[in-house]
Amino acid sequence: MSGVLNSVDQRTNLVGENRLELLLFRLNSRQIFAINVFKVREVIKVPPLTKMPGCHHHITGVASLRGASVPVIDLRGAIGFPPPHEDDIEHNLIITEYNRSIQGFLVGQVRNIVNTTWTEIQPPPKTAGRAHYLTAITHVKENDLQAIVEIIDVEKVLAEIIEYDVSISEGVLDEDLSAQMVGRNVLIVDDSSTARSQVKACLSQLGLNILECCDGLEALKLLKQWTEEGKDVPRELLLMITDAEMPEMDGYKLTYEIRNDPKLKDLYVTLNTSLSGSFNDAMVKKVGCDRFISKFQPDLLVQVAQDRLRDVLSN
Repeated sequence: MSGVLNSVDQRTNLVGENRLELLLFRLNSRQIFAINVFKVREVIKVPPLTKMPGCHHHITGVASLRGASVPVIDLRGAIGFPPPHEDDIEHNLIITEYNRSIQGFLVGQVRNIVNTTWTEIQPPPKTAGRAHYLTAITHVKENDLQAIVEIIDVEKVLAEIIEYDVSISEGVLDEDLSAQMVGRNVLIVDDSSTARSQVKACLSQLGLNILECCDGLEALKLLKQWTEEGKDVPRELLLMITDAEMPEMDGYKLTYEIRNDPKLKDLYVTLNTSLSGSFNDAMVKKVGCDRFISKFQPDLLVQVAQDRLRDVLSN
């Protein structure tokens, strides 16, 4: 499994092409789940785990990996699945990097990696309600049949285990800008309702008016609709904050489309993602984002909004 991941240079070739790679795995004997390969560091057999008194009940222990202590989350239990049957003896650990932290997810069988396009990734059915742990679904061929692949909303899983503080540190707010900030529009684009809620809770404290879209295609359609209505979008929006990974159109492709539209090209775009910073530094330059923020950093979100407003007021 050590050779299952591609290099950063190889991965960047997918970006701007609206493509992605998914690591497929099982939590039970039937359903197939996936997470984006970009967020996976390695896949290993489960090492000895050290129990930690008082930790969250979905953290099964801590693994020592090359001198670092990595919390291990039981992904089955975290999304509401029952414990595995005794005959389900295969266990693997997917080591991931989300929001500048390293954690392992305890899963069952790890299958393979598939290369696909974001246009093949669809949001979960609206009839699924709000309690599910999926950001999207897609299909793969298995035994000449189309099998459903369920893409886990890892940010929701982590938010229920790790409490994210949306408060703003003392001294971050610029009081001279506070009155000018009230009522200005910010568009948040993210397929995770948890991530959108976190950003909204942070920036609403500034008096900003928060608009939301669930994926890049929805956002692009909205922006183009506004231009058709005669709106000057770069003036109407203080900035757009977009995730990288989203169904139908990712944040990189969304930014590319914006930069190639004469009426949208000056829109200020901030990439806000749980992907690693080294990867996104290259991507920001490639597709033309103005800023990159690793999730979730309330103080930095506020600083970006304030810096953008200063630029607007100075021009």
